[in-house]
Amino acid sequence: MQENRSEKKNPDVLIDAILDSYKEYPVTTRLLGKSILNRTIIIEVLEKLRQVLFPGYYDQSKIRPEYVRYLVGAHLEYIQYHLSKQVAIALGSQDAEDDVKTSDLMEKAESIVDDFLGEIPKLREYLASDVEAALNGDPAAYSMEEIILSYPGLSAITTYRIAHELWIRHIPLIPRIMSEYAHSMTGVDIHPGAEIGKYFFIDHATGIVVGETTQIGDNVKIYQGVTLGALSTRKGQQLRGVKRHPTLGDKVTIYANTTVLGGETIIGDNATVAGNTFLVNSVPSDMKVSMRAPELEYRSDSTHTEEK
Repeated sequence: MQENRSEKKNPDVLIDAILDSYKEYPVTTRLLGKSILNRTIIIEVLEKLRQVLFPGYYDQSKIRPEYVRYLVGAHLEYIQYHLSKQVAIALGSQDAEDDVKTSDLMEKAESIVDDFLGEIPKLREYLASDVEAALNGDPAAYSMEEIILSYPGLSAITTYRIAHELWIRHIPLIPRIMSEYAHSMTGVDIHPGAEIGKYFFIDHATGIVVGETTQIGDNVKIYQGVTLGALSTRKGQQLRGVKRHPTLGDKVTIYANTTVLGGETIIGDNATVAGNTFLVNSVPSDMKVSMRAPELEYRSDSTHTEEK
């Protein structure tokens, strides 16, 4: 029996075709110009930051107390060096039209990273409140160790809090690389531009979307499938910088698969929104909102009814 085999293409013909596509679609090609960001390094920096924020939890071996100072110093040196280089590249890409000296970019990047690293104690304060919120809010959680090591919601929040600090320092692209990495790993999509208070708990995590201009107060709890989004994105870039995502007050709870849309939509303090709810209007404080439950109809299936 003769075996069917496709004819092998001439490699030179294939290479020429690929090179032609580079010219035809230049938006997906970057062969000239300044250095490009290294996504692998950025993710490695993110993981080093996680080790600093949760010492002993993500290290490969047990940390002895007398070595903590040395290890933190080593981590910070790694972060400072590699993150500064990536920030300089990001700033250079932003100023592509300007003739900015590499030394000036590096000096600016190092200053920004030093300022960012100075926020680590504050980040730890916020994250400690997030862990406490998860433990108090989830009866299935048996320890803080379980939450820190296994909860995807906390992992996403940790990355968000790091990325947000870079975002508010006007670092291009790097915060989005971090947040989208967390998105791919946890199923939680939190834009680094969102503003989120302390004691934030994401239960079950999967399918959550928090848009760029979302504002969330303290002690807020949201469940899987919740979307805090924009009403319409048809105007595209014309809406850049416009408040287009909702605001949640303090002590708000939003249950699973609920959608809240619009920059003028405000969910007041202590409000509760039931699952599978669609909201484009504000909710006053201390209110409970739910969709009217659909009617369930029960009837016997005659094909499975035994004749007597």
